[in-house]
Amino acid sequence: MHALLPVLSLLYAATVWGTVWYPLRLLADAGIAGPWQAAVSYLAAALALLPFYWPRRRELARRAASLMPLAVTAGWANVAFIVAMLEGTVVRVLLLFYLSPVWSVLLAHWLLGERLTRRTWAALGGALGGAALMLYKPGAGLPLPTDLADWLGLSAGLAFAVSNVETRRLQDVGLQAKTLAAWAGVVVVAGAWVGAVALPLPSAGALPWLGTVALGLTAFFSATLAVQYGLTRLPVQRSAVILLVEIVVGAVTAAWLAGEYTAPREWIGGLLILGAGLAVARAEEGK
Repeated sequence: MHALLPVLSLLYAATVWGTVWYPLRLLADAGIAGPWQAAVSYLAAALALLPFYWPRRRELARRAASLMPLAVTAGWANVAFIVAMLEGTVVRVLLLFYLSPVWSVLLAHWLLGERLTRRTWAALGGALGGAALMLYKPGAGLPLPTDLADWLGLSAGLAFAVSNVETRRLQDVGLQAKTLAAWAGVVVVAGAWVGAVALPLPSAGALPWLGTVALGLTAFFSATLAVQYGLTRLPVQRSAVILLVEIVVGAVTAAWLAGEYTAPREWIGGLLILGAGLAVARAEEGK
């Protein structure tokens, strides 16, 4: 049973991230916009983690400057993902977000000097081709994102990739410190979004606010810890395969609960993206 725990933890996290769009939309329907949801839920998660990290608070203060890029990119990744889920279709956003392994490899090559193999270059080409196929619309010119949800899904994946590279770079910083910095970054980015678009304080009742806090303390808190537990105990390739369950869960729940169905062309492009992600993970594991 102990050997199964990492697998079960990743399956749990993938299930959470594949279904979290539904409570997000319920809370939005109750009057709490996406940036407010991100700010409140992640603030609750950060405050829940803070007592466990408080004895080592000097480390966080000492490394604040080096943790800043991680906080900003993790913050944007989460806020953009949440808003994209509210603005677009679930599976399309998930598939565009899953370009993140491609960005991670390119960023590791440019910023960390990691060498790319021919197989990796081929995988990157396949992923970008898949994205172009998903985004192509006859008569619209270049296959670029056409709405806010597309742009947010892509940028969330890119920001997530940068945060992953930053996490790898900060090898001498404890996992709790990086998690707390990332969650604090979500709160700051969400607050900046609220201020930039002058988003008013929601006039929702107590129940939706309690639901937003509960989402942070349960789904976001537990899924983050589950991913960290699984990723540190399983090979990269196996973890990548397990986390793809998120796409399946998202497709099933979106069709069942929201009547959202993905077009065949988008599935073909998405499969190219996912296949490239698996190839990249395999190359990473072989290093």
